[in-house]
Amino acid sequence: MVTVYGKADCPQCAATRRTLEIKDVPYEYVDVDLDPAAADVLRSRGFHQMPVVVAGTTVWSGFRPDLIVGESRRREADNVSKDGVNSV
Repeated sequence: MVTVYGKADCPQCAATRRTLEIKDVPYEYVDVDLDPAAADVLRSRGFHQMPVVVAGTTVWSGFRPDLIVGESRRREADNVSKDGVNSV
């Protein structure tokens, strides 16, 4: 599962969420304005730019369509290997 940490007034957060939806990548959204503990954890790990995206062991900040496409392709490949055929 992908988790997106962001803010309501963040254009890069909106672009990240929109691109994940276009690429059919399921995600969980955490609004750091509503979850100050999550914001504290991100800051303690050195993140100061929103969004912060956690996709398995891959973590990035900012709008990164290249990494979203990579995640989409990885998920498609996983579906093929699990089913033996492309289930997308």
